[in-house]
Amino acid sequence: MNHQTNMFPIDDEEDICVTLDLDDGTQMECEILTIFEVEGRDYIVLIPIEEDDDESEESAVYIYRYLEDEEGNPTLENILDDDELEAVETQFNELLEELEDDE
Repeated sequence: MNHQTNMFPIDDEEDICVTLDLDDGTQMECEILTIFEVEGRDYIVLIPIEEDDDESEESAVYIYRYLEDEEGNPTLENILDDDELEAVETQFNELLEELEDDE
């Protein structure tokens, strides 16, 4: 996936969404699940917004390195390093476990 992105709030009371520009020229709308830090870097977790909202199927999540420039404009980068990806996935799984424990 390409790392270009447009971020926009849908509504003050709704979640913030991201439009991902895919390598094949199409776009995918995703909802931001969370942004978290691992070893001094920020990462963002995105969930595709499904048209048919079939909750019986598990949705894929996409995790990217998250950066902002001096003006606050966001950029997403692919995580190419296996060790970095493993550390990020571990932290994300711990966050999910904490969330489940809170419920």
